Amino acid sequence: MGLIVQKFGGTSVGTVERIQNTAERIIEEIINENQVVVVVSAMGKTTDQLVSMAKQLSENPSKREMDMLLSTGEQVTISLLSMALAERGYDAVSFTGWQAGILTEEVHSNARIVDIQTEKIKHHLDSNQIVIVAGFQGVTVNGEITTLGRGGSDTTAVALAAALKADKCMIYTDVTGVYTSDPRYIPAARKLESISYDEMLELANLGAGVLHARAVEFAKNFQIPLEVCSSMVREPGTIIEEEVTVENNLIVRGVAFEKEITRITVFELEKGLQNLSGIFTALAEKNINVDIIIHNQAATENAYLSFSIKSEDLKETIEVLEGYQENRVFEHFEYETGLAKVSIIGSGMISNPGVAAQMFEALAAGNIRIKMVSTSEIKVSAVIDENEMVNAANILHKTFELDTVKEEIKN
Repeated sequence: MGLIVQKFGGTSVGTVERIQNTAERIIEEIINENQVVVVVSAMGKTTDQLVSMAKQLSENPSKREMDMLLSTGEQVTISLLSMALAERGYDAVSFTGWQAGILTEEVHSNARIVDIQTEKIKHHLDSNQIVIVAGFQGVTVNGEITTLGRGGSDTTAVALAAALKADKCMIYTDVTGVYTSDPRYIPAARKLESISYDEMLELANLGAGVLHARAVEFAKNFQIPLEVCSSMVREPGTIIEEEVTVENNLIVRGVAFEKEITRITVFELEKGLQNLSGIFTALAEKNINVDIIIHNQAATENAYLSFSIKSEDLKETIEVLEGYQENRVFEHFEYETGLAKVSIIGSGMISNPGVAAQMFEALAAGNIRIKMVSTSEIKVSAVIDENEMVNAANILHKTFELDTVKEEIKN
């Protein structure tokens, strides 16, 4: 008997009929003599609807109250799914995140899991029950309900798999696996049979919506076998593992893109590391994620600083910078919205120089202007105008021949 953690996203449980289908997928694992823990998201667009109602009442609702509100969506799903299994003769019990023992840091709307107390779940598994857990949520040591940020149900599932030492974690979604790019925008995108933890982590961080980045971190840190597959179509998905076992001769394995990026430019920043670190420390304290950073300073002149953020964080970023401007730390700042980020990802870049140059040449040939650049061992990102995002992604997907399967090179 093995232990399987299954996670079903909002689309997979979006209607009563789909909840019934999800129940059948769970029963298949029971028939295979596995113990099963199930993590579910809120039904369909429930979270969006709750956010919309909140915005009608308040332009800037309290993050605490938003967590109270949004955590109710998953509670609906877990109870309905438990009913569907009971109707089929299978004993299931549903838990909210806090009932399941998921403890988080004291941060509302984007908390991290710090511990999972598994005794309760293990007791019900030992009693031959299917355990259904609400994803995306937890509780602080002070009893405050928290949420894990968009896509947090993935993190709940993988964290539970790690804490319970599960044999496998299955992420069921509305696509059949991880693709070379988003097939909704890139017609030539194709499913990958496998991808490494590091590559998947970069894809998740750079805008691919298939998996939550923190979920991939958990899987890598605890070496959890992870598979992304469809809840509707019965076919093998994409295996996420330490070392890719197929198609490992590909230099670039994916193209990711993300819109609603803003570039902030700070002019005449006074010399001194304390001024630079002070700005970024203040932004971090507001949980503002700074991405690409460009810092230029001549020996005798003040610095020019440019960095990118998600546009949703612009208001709070402006508040932080205005506080520093009052202290005359810099002359002034400007921001540019309407930007996007497009990236290529692949562990093959480490041993293949010239990949970045090939990317820049391809974008230049498409008359796409690059505004900022960021690189690591396995990715290259460029900030461009948002209206060029899809075109740029298609160009790069074609440039690196991601629409075709390459035969493994034999020695």
